[in-house]
Amino acid sequence: MRKPKFDTFKSLSRRKSIQFLIIIAILYLFLVSFEIPFLFRSGFAAVPSLSHELNSEQDLVKNVSPVRPLEQSISSKNNRIVSGLVFLDTLFDSSSEDSFSELQKSAKDAWVVGKKYWEELESGKVLIFKEKNFPKNLSETCKSSISLTGLDFRRNGSILVLPCGMTLGSHITVVGQPNPAHVEYTPKIRLVQDESQAVMVSQFMLELQGLKTVDGEDPPRILHLNPRLKGDWSGKPVIEQNTCYRMQWGSALRCEGWRSRADEETVDGQVKCEKWIRDDDNHSEESKTTWWLNRLIGRTKKVTVDWAFPFVEGKLFVLTLSAGLEGYHINVDGRHITSFPYRTGFTLEDATGLSIIGDIQVHSLFAASLPTTHPSFAPHQHLNMSSRWKAPSLPDGPVELFIGILSAGNHFAERMAVRKSWMQSTLIRSSKVVARFFVALNVRKEVNVELKKEADFFGDVVIVPFMDSYDLVVLKTVAICDYGVSVEIKNNI
Repeated sequence: MRKPKFDTFKSLSRRKSIQFLIIIAILYLFLVSFEIPFLFRSGFAAVPSLSHELNSEQDLVKNVSPVRPLEQSISSKNNRIVSGLVFLDTLFDSSSEDSFSELQKSAKDAWVVGKKYWEELESGKVLIFKEKNFPKNLSETCKSSISLTGLDFRRNGSILVLPCGMTLGSHITVVGQPNPAHVEYTPKIRLVQDESQAVMVSQFMLELQGLKTVDGEDPPRILHLNPRLKGDWSGKPVIEQNTCYRMQWGSALRCEGWRSRADEETVDGQVKCEKWIRDDDNHSEESKTTWWLNRLIGRTKKVTVDWAFPFVEGKLFVLTLSAGLEGYHINVDGRHITSFPYRTGFTLEDATGLSIIGDIQVHSLFAASLPTTHPSFAPHQHLNMSSRWKAPSLPDGPVELFIGILSAGNHFAERMAVRKSWMQSTLIRSSKVVARFFVALNVRKEVNVELKKEADFFGDVVIVPFMDSYDLVVLKTVAICDYGVSVEIKNNI
């Protein structure tokens, strides 16, 4: 008896919904009818009426005059090496405490320090710094291998100094023993509702630090490896990895016992996180026993072994940190545990110190395959200071395409490779297409000295005067837009 009433109510509700959508559509069309005349009056007035078709390289060879002589490739009045981007902190609310204001504060700090570095660089003070702090024969201080006992390591302040940093293939082996868990009332890795609540914590930190990259500040953490045996907020043993520069942490990579997804990018073919048993250790012993039994009876079926968390309180471990092509690799007791990809802003040569602190007893350390030459000589090895590779000057006529290339300050070899390859295209050499590298300042002052020499000579580098940071790479993108608008707009890109 109630069914017809329900159907009637349902049909009325549907009819009201349709009427409501019709009213919204009419209102939308009404508003658009007012906007269209406004767009025709103002919006398209600023758009140039003359457009240019981007010709192919073959067409340019036939129709365009030969490439400009290289002797006139650099024009000081047209090519500028410093970005005109200006940071106005007055536009932001400094009293706000949200995540955006933290990023804005980080950008402001990087801009202030970068401006100071650039002023010192232009005044010539950095040249004095370079000559005074680095001996002429720096290869004498570079050792291919270093070994320390646990006692010597503690006497050195729990720091293993790597005079010339690391290079591809370098590896550091640590023999240590995690301490038993201790009581903490305000742990940093876990939130407690009551300060009187006790938490059992056992963790240690292994860090690659840039001891020579900054002056008067805490060294940047190029790699932060933090195994947490007990006390993590998840309640499980985890391994957390990250980077930190000027007290600004990047995005953490947490390995919580699950193997990385199959569709996730790898590091030199290795997964970022391996799998381990999350609950009981009996299953681990059972799996090992089953594996050996299957090997003895000759079973051909592949049997997987589930391992426990690689660090156990009171048990020795052998950890090996190696530098690959794409990132760092961590092996414990002969098994791969995790890999951490390199992040923008630092190179292997910047890692000049290994620090180990926390709930751990270090028994010995051994570093091998270290670079035998100082990284300060690297720019001279990679840069080919020949006028053949100089950039053409900005043309007086139209430019069909502007290309902005993001680059790190110490990537001298990468920029040189680009100059010798596709930047030799006829499109670029004829100035129909303009390409520029956008580079921020490096934390190492001697790198900035070489960067300025490179920019002055080749004329294709635009220096954005802020300290390079992984989280602030978007500022380079903004600088590209600013350069394109302020410098290239007159050429009708």
